[in-house]
Amino acid sequence: MKQVVIRIVCCISIILIVVASGCIAPPKENATASKTGNSAGGNPLIPGTTETPNYVTEVTPFVTVTPTSGYHTIPPTPIPQNKYCRIYSITNTYAYNKTAVAFNLQYPPMYINYTVKPSNITYYKSYTSKITDQGDQIVLVDDYSPFSWFEVTVRSKLNPTDIYLQDGFGAAKGYNEYLNRTLKIVNRDDMQIEFYGNNITATASVWVKPEGNFNDTTQFNMTTDCAYFASNPRDSLGDLTPTPTPTPTWTQA
Repeated sequence: MKQVVIRIVCCISIILIVVASGCIAPPKENATASKTGNSAGGNPLIPGTTETPNYVTEVTPFVTVTPTSGYHTIPPTPIPQNKYCRIYSITNTYAYNKTAVAFNLQYPPMYINYTVKPSNITYYKSYTSKITDQGDQIVLVDDYSPFSWFEVTVRSKLNPTDIYLQDGFGAAKGYNEYLNRTLKIVNRDDMQIEFYGNNITATASVWVKPEGNFNDTTQFNMTTDCAYFASNPRDSLGDLTPTPTPTPTWTQA
């Protein structure tokens, strides 16, 4: 009888131990845990999220030097071989007359610069004023003559129908009204250059590179007869000083 009581007590004890072990709560996460890459004491991990792998390393940025107001860029030094020399120049007053020269352009480009002085006309023009009670008004107008124009034509000397360039000044010919222009020819050929106009005075000059177009380049004065040209020359509305007219005879290559 005593042994039965002991067995019962043992069974009850085992049951109580099992029940007690099931009521113990699991340990809590450490509230001071930090995400990878953060310093100690940073934001705690959010339950149910995954830490982001750290693929980069924080470094100190490079210091950027800000240019001062005196900062400037030094333009490149022009190359002497890129100079163009004047091989022809003419100043003429045109009244439906034409002049022409020929040159065998073997090493383009060729530049043709001209400055024109068109004739002016003065006339009266009437208009209706938009200001109340002023009615019709008459003003004196000073403008370029519609009969004043200048034209440059560059064509093949051997095939005259091959025109490489035709441009100039004057609304009568459908051209603009720039008083100073530089035209560029990029073709290689035996060229005929024609200057044509009416009711206008024009100074025109032709420029080429000595090297590649002449055997003897020493005949050019690089200081007075030669200059640099922009790859895309700009036109001007201003009245510039005409180019001096040299009269040397050049020997082509």
